[in-house]
This record gives sequence, C-alpha cells and structure tokens, in this order.
Amino acid sequence: MPKPEQKLSRRAFGGAVGAGVAASVVGLPTSTSAASTSAAAEERPFRAAADRRSKRPNLLFVLADDLGWADLSCFGSPHIKTPNLDRLAAQGVRFTDGYAGSSTCSPTRLSLYTGRYPGRTEAGLEEPIIEKSTVGLEPTHPTLASLLGRAGYTTSMIGKWHCGFLPDHSPTKSGWDEFFGNFGGALEYYSKLTSDRRYDLYEGETPYKDLRHYTEVLTERASEFIEGDHDRPWLLNLNYTTAHWPWIAEGDTAEAKRLEKLILELPLEEAQLALAHLDGGSLDKYRQMVESLDRSVGEVMRALKRSGQERDTLVVFSSDNGGERYSNSWPLTGNKYALLEGGIRVPTILRWPARVDGHQVSRVPVFTPDWTATFLDAAGARPDPAVPLDGVSLTGYLLRGEEAPERDLFWRTEEERALRRGKWKYHRATQSRFPNRNGKDTLFDLEQDPRECADRSAHEPKLVAELRASWEKTDAGLLPYPAQRSRDA
Repeated sequence: MPKPEQKLSRRAFGGAVGAGVAASVVGLPTSTSAASTSAAAEERPFRAAADRRSKRPNLLFVLADDLGWADLSCFGSPHIKTPNLDRLAAQGVRFTDGYAGSSTCSPTRLSLYTGRYPGRTEAGLEEPIIEKSTVGLEPTHPTLASLLGRAGYTTSMIGKWHCGFLPDHSPTKSGWDEFFGNFGGALEYYSKLTSDRRYDLYEGETPYKDLRHYTEVLTERASEFIEGDHDRPWLLNLNYTTAHWPWIAEGDTAEAKRLEKLILELPLEEAQLALAHLDGGSLDKYRQMVESLDRSVGEVMRALKRSGQERDTLVVFSSDNGGERYSNSWPLTGNKYALLEGGIRVPTILRWPARVDGHQVSRVPVFTPDWTATFLDAAGARPDPAVPLDGVSLTGYLLRGEEAPERDLFWRTEEERALRRGKWKYHRATQSRFPNRNGKDTLFDLEQDPRECADRSAHEPKLVAELRASWEKTDAGLLPYPAQRSRDA
C-alpha cells in the first residue's frame, strides 16, 4: 500500500473503485416498463425530412456522467423511470448504437471539445486526468467553442470540465465565453470538495460559493442561461456529474456531511477512497440519482420551451462513458474503463423540432467526435484546416436523406484496442486486463452477439487482419503513451 500521504496513481485509483471488474456481466432483468415498451412500439426507423429549412440552430449538448446504456427507461431500464428523457427521445431520434469517444471521463470530453481522437493530445493520454495533474487541453487547440465563436455563436459551459486545472487550463482559455462548474473529475455533491480537499465550484476562474446539491445548482444556472437575452445563436455544454460517485442524491445531507468529514480528516490516500464511496450507494440510491438527472433535464427543456427557442435548438443527450457499480447495461458486458460495449456504448438522443421528426430510432453507429463535426456543420462553422476532425458530420444523413457515413469507429486505451466496422467489432486487451482472452485479437458480430461472447476470429481471419491493420494505421498517427515512449527510447 502507498504511504498515508502518498497520492494514488490514476491506475491504482481506478482499480480500487471498479476498473478491476470492467469485464463483469451486468445481470439485471431484461423486462422493461409498460411505458418504455409502448414508446418503443411507436418508433419507426429513421428517415430524414429532407424538405425542411431553418435558421442556424442553438446547440445544446447535455452530457451525463457514468450513465450506462440501459439506465433510461426508453433504453430498457426495468426499474429507473425517466419520463423527461423518454419524452425527449419521443420528440426526436433515439440512437441504439451511440458510443462515447472513450471509456473514461477526460478522453471522451476531449474528443467532444476537439472532434478528434483523445490520443492526438497529451491530455488525452491521461485516462482520466487526476487531481493536480499539470496536463490539460492546450488553449491554442481549436475547440467546438472557439470555432463556433468565430462563426458568431455565444458559448457557455456549465458543469464538469475535467480537461485540465488552473492556472493553465480552463474552458474560458479554450474558447468558451463563460464557465460555471467544476474542474475535476468528481466532487461531493453538497460541499463541492474533491478527493484532495479542494473546493471545486467556479464561475469563470473564481471560486463560487453554493452548498446546495450540485445537480440542482447546474440545472438552475443552465435554465437562467437559456432564458437570458441572446442576440446571437448559442452553444451550451451542460455537463452534469450525475450519476458519478459519490452516491449522494438530493436530500442526502447526513451522508454528505459524513463524507465531508472523512475527506477533511483522513490521510490523503484514504480521503480519496472515501470520496469514491466504496461503503455507500445501492441500486435504489442510483435510481434516485438518475431520476433526479431526468427531472433536471426536464426543467432545462421547459426553460427552453418558455424561451421560445425550442423549435430552433438542436439538443443532444449522451454520456461520457458506460456506467459503474450500480449501472445497468444489459445485454452488454463490461462497464466504465473497458472498451467492451458496456464501457463505451451509451444512451444517445437527438431532438431538433425544426428539422427532425419525432418517434424515430436509428441503428447507425455514431460516437462523440461525430457530434462535434455535426454541430459545426449545422452552425455553418468550419473546422480549422490545420487541425482536421476525426468525427464525421451527420447532417447529410439527418437532414438531407443521404446514406449514413461509412467509416471505422476507433478506440484506444493504454491496455485495450477496439474498432467497429458495420456490425463487426475488433477487440484486443492486455492479458493482465482480461486474462481469459490471453491478449489475443477477438472479433464479434454485434448484431447477433452484443454481449461479445462468441469470438469469431477463427472463422474470419481475413477480416480480423483487415480490421487490425485499420486500427494500427490510425494508431500510428496518434501520440504514444509515456510507457511506450520509454520502451522506444
């Protein structure tokens, strides 16, 4: 064990709070509620309404934290009720094969902010960025916000940033006009304390005191932004920390006080684990947190309606990676930290009343960097030609009836590789991470086997070779991990 005041490494901390069970099977019931079954029955395969026209939309990206693929009732949760997110899906498109840009917080957020693979930046090699790290998104790197700002958009981020710390890194240094939220990966919802005992709620780069439940605070601030006076179209990145640990629902003030006391009084290593709440939470507590998130999204959508901007606002809801201890990803396997489906496939919803009809479902594979490209395209903004995007715009598919873009979806972590092409998923993990796979190339037919149980590599050796070559070609253009650099030196 590390000495009492020694800070846990990212990998040791991840292992302590759940990375070691990343390949476990989530065995919750498959039954769905009557409401979600009825909603699914009304869905039809996606088809673009190609004759529609509109002005440049406002852009609202709502990002949940550690929300599993089946944690919403419209995605099959048997016990969590999410009427507001179900309504959002019914008013637009539900993507069954939506993916995060990575299996942990910081890399996915970087892929959204830049539209590029996390491994193109030094910060993206941190999985995730830990407290007091000196790395972060370089302010000179073009971002969704900076590119939209050049195109005449007002830009705001409310909630979790997790892409670098002050004084060198912040949303306002990377193109957002305003920021209200937290810099780190996790905080106690009431006290706003992090694992290294910092208070972590800021307006811009100045601490802001508010000891109410964080989900409530973010919802209020987002609603105020939406209903404010706007003479230009806007981008709002609304990044909730829900349903990330600690497992503190609204009203859990006694448990919040207990955790606050532990964080302040325990040796640093133990304080870190206290925030991870290894002795807390339950399926019911997790349900309360997700249902609180749902109510919050409902409040934000009502603010949007009151503002008169609902028709002309493109809304996307997603998660930064798969769920953790109490999450439901059935029938997928794996969870946060893993490149198995349960670690990267996430609930994904789009609504844009002016251009996209409701009650639709799309089975097209999409992932986080695609939304960066799509937002820029919908806004008439151009990527920086010197920093090309890895995501692909979906506007042709969504708005003009074009075929969905065909390309490979690529993921990389220090211990795993994955690539999806059509229905096929190529995956390899180190032997230490998945001992039963012996560090070998595996292949899965996701249409027939979303649980990734039947390895088809021996039946399709040519396809495995093609997918491996595609993965390695992309990987060759990315930055090497520090350990790899040391080996190559």
